[in-house]
Amino acid sequence: MSRIVVFGAGGRAGRAAVAEARRRGHEVTAVVRDPAAHHGLAADGVRLVAGNVTDTESVAEAARGHDAAISAVYEAGAQPDVFFSAAARALLDGLSRAGVGRLVSVGLASILPTASGTLLMDTAGYPQEYRAFYLGHAAGNAVLTRAVTSVDWLVLSPAGDFDHGGMRTGRYRRTPGEASSRISYADFAIAVLDEIETPGHHRTHLGVEAF
Repeated sequence: MSRIVVFGAGGRAGRAAVAEARRRGHEVTAVVRDPAAHHGLAADGVRLVAGNVTDTESVAEAARGHDAAISAVYEAGAQPDVFFSAAARALLDGLSRAGVGRLVSVGLASILPTASGTLLMDTAGYPQEYRAFYLGHAAGNAVLTRAVTSVDWLVLSPAGDFDHGGMRTGRYRRTPGEASSRISYADFAIAVLDEIETPGHHRTHLGVEAF
């Protein structure tokens, strides 16, 4: 059993990660901006705390005493490149200060390479109205990639999108970006926890899908 801190625990991917971690018997701290808005997370022995993922000291305080971290953060209304870059910096610095050596971050399929090597967001017909959001995620990933850090990090994303009504099947596979690919939140959480429990230095962005 490990102690896992989940940043952005109030969203769908974060909640699924919390549930899967508890299913496996891990101790979980769920970090959200406003605990009063997410009191249901405190069930089943989950410790619910307030935190700011863009603040190094807040990250370090929430993460101390834990073995690994999951980030599923998002802030509506924030400028994407500023938010995701600040979150990546604060996570790496805060986790390092807290002595937490493993981070799995929930990413975005749009910036995954496809089988041809083209980023999914640059393929023909891919929606462009949210391109600023895609580029914001890319900016956050760039911070991770350039960092000199002791934290072993991995960005994991659906290869295409979440199947919002999908059930837990227990099956997934790694795959390049593909717009038609889908995975349920529950199965995605299985992939996240498998990565948390697997030692090794990844420091890359991987996609997963159901099969």
